[in-house]
Amino acid sequence: MASSTQSQSAPPVAAKKPHETTHHGITVSDDYAWLRDPGYPDVSDKAVIAHLEAENAWFEARMKPHGETVETLFREMRARIKEADKSVPQKDGDWLYWIEYEEGAEYKKWWRRPVGSAEDGSADELILDEVALAEGKDYFRLGAISVSRSGKLLAYSADENGSERFTARIRNLETGELLADEIPGTLSSLLWVAGDKGIVYSLANEHWRTDNARLHWLGEPTSSDVELFHEDDEGFRVGSSLSANEGWLIISTSDHETSEVRLVPAADPLADPVLVRARQKGVEYDVDVDEREGGDATLFVHANDTHENFRLATAPLADPASWTTLVQGTDDFYLTGFDLFRDFFVTEGRLAGLDQVEIRHYDDPARVEPIDFPEASYVAGLSDNPEWAVDRLRLSYQSMISPGTVYDYHVADRQLETLKVQEIPSGYDKDLYLTERLEIAARDGTAIPVSIVMRKDRPAGGPLHLYGYGAYGLAIEPGFSTARLSLVDRGFAYAIAHIRGGDDLGRAWYKAGKLERRTNTFNDFVDVAKGLVEHGYTAKGRISISGGSAGGELMGAVVNSDPELWGAVVAQVPFVDVLATMLDASLPLTPGEWPEWGNPIEDKGAFELIRSYSPYDNVRAQAYPPMMVTAGLNDPRVTYWEPAKWVARLRELKTDDNELIFKTNMGAGHGGKSGRFQSLHETAEEFAFILWQMGVET
Repeated sequence: MASSTQSQSAPPVAAKKPHETTHHGITVSDDYAWLRDPGYPDVSDKAVIAHLEAENAWFEARMKPHGETVETLFREMRARIKEADKSVPQKDGDWLYWIEYEEGAEYKKWWRRPVGSAEDGSADELILDEVALAEGKDYFRLGAISVSRSGKLLAYSADENGSERFTARIRNLETGELLADEIPGTLSSLLWVAGDKGIVYSLANEHWRTDNARLHWLGEPTSSDVELFHEDDEGFRVGSSLSANEGWLIISTSDHETSEVRLVPAADPLADPVLVRARQKGVEYDVDVDEREGGDATLFVHANDTHENFRLATAPLADPASWTTLVQGTDDFYLTGFDLFRDFFVTEGRLAGLDQVEIRHYDDPARVEPIDFPEASYVAGLSDNPEWAVDRLRLSYQSMISPGTVYDYHVADRQLETLKVQEIPSGYDKDLYLTERLEIAARDGTAIPVSIVMRKDRPAGGPLHLYGYGAYGLAIEPGFSTARLSLVDRGFAYAIAHIRGGDDLGRAWYKAGKLERRTNTFNDFVDVAKGLVEHGYTAKGRISISGGSAGGELMGAVVNSDPELWGAVVAQVPFVDVLATMLDASLPLTPGEWPEWGNPIEDKGAFELIRSYSPYDNVRAQAYPPMMVTAGLNDPRVTYWEPAKWVARLRELKTDDNELIFKTNMGAGHGGKSGRFQSLHETAEEFAFILWQMGVET
């Protein structure tokens, strides 16, 4: 049997229990399938728990000699955070809202005061205290938070174990009373409708899928809640929002390639919904409603039906499926979204991978007023803009060397006003660092962008950390990180590979890394690493790498294909058992993931392709680099047994003596520990492992 009885002088050895499945005439063996608790999501099997605890004990034993390094890193990371900090207040109706962290606090407090009141604190009102809610709990995460339009009620939801099933509650802000209404199992926003008499939400079903939009009337039992919409396709997920002026409830359902939207008057949520356009495979769209005074309601539609980089169209509410192009889709500009305001609207997108924010006017949409930002490479976008009638926009901005900045953009005079720059208490001198953006050719000739930050005095050829993700059309933006400085200040260059599978360079970039072209993602990452060596930034074996979730799948693929390149690897909650997971339709995410990876149940080609790259299925007898792997016992996205099985097979087959350590957070989920300093301590552990394995002085 495995593990818990073994001495900490040797790593745990998982028991092998023969297990076979056959698909498309091909038999797959999995001796570690038993690590999936048959009672999941309840994980109580004694053998499984014993093995995970033994791995945790081995992790602690191996990291213990480096405990001082962890604490040194943690102290310096923490010293870069302004512990007593607050956001810039933002007006929403009759109130100004902001959040605060107190000195030493793991969690936030949510505040407001009446517009026009004194700023001396006498009118400040604490509306939600995460510190109090989290007291005595190993895990706490706030989900949704929403103040009613009257300002008198607050709806919020919280997760207390990392399972991402949130319980929603309602507080009377005038009396402080917590109402009897309680909705367990939510996984959604909380939207006030019908004059603050009702809340629209979505429940996670038994497979952690939101296949519904529901209406709860305040004061009524949840058993009488009304299902406004139900999605029958198990691969689709339902979400709801309110239109820009909060007059319409927008109910959307989608998978990774197709969407469908319905509209319901927010004042009458039981009215018959208006279907905007019936779903068409491969067509994604989202909508908002323009209801300015004196005009007919007009839909604005952001859709990829005529161009993969999306267009912006309009349609009359009376004929919502008749879309007329307002902003044409192009190969160069990737239109990622739009926001409507009373006097103008805003389009956002990326040009050559660089964020663009543009003001447009209803009477002349072709006239574009781009917002200019001060650096050549940056991350920028709309921030918190809750009101419909505004003359300025709240924006966020950062770059790899510029700390986070909050701006107000004054639309009339086209000027940026700096409201706040992220403060780094221990000190930060931007002039010590430089950032570069280069392109490295992948093996098929495609130019892959790479963003790099390093100290100006860094010797050429030193250690380099390479980060990647490459999935779901999620771009990894070249933003600022105070934690990252703990590597950079020790001579590392820190690089982000903008590999295919993300949408960094547009929708085609995403499509070029999914389904039958999935292996482009892995090849791009390896080729970027080799290119960085060729360009003199580092040397083979002097590259540490990290990635989480689908980025953990990337880690698993590249350690199988090119193990000699990497000096240290951190795989956080890695999605590495891709074949088995995509073959199991009962798992929370699987049906919705088939448009991303392929359906190996029905498609033999998809089965064979996934089997050819799935990290767990391709572990073999070879030397592997030093590796640190993490998991969350309550993780509904990447189930704990994926990394557990992967580590077990690596221990069985790898031919080296390099470190392999594995930690499971026994009371957390996909994001690890929940407090701001608890999560920072985990980052310190990861960096300590990298420094240890790379032989870098601390």
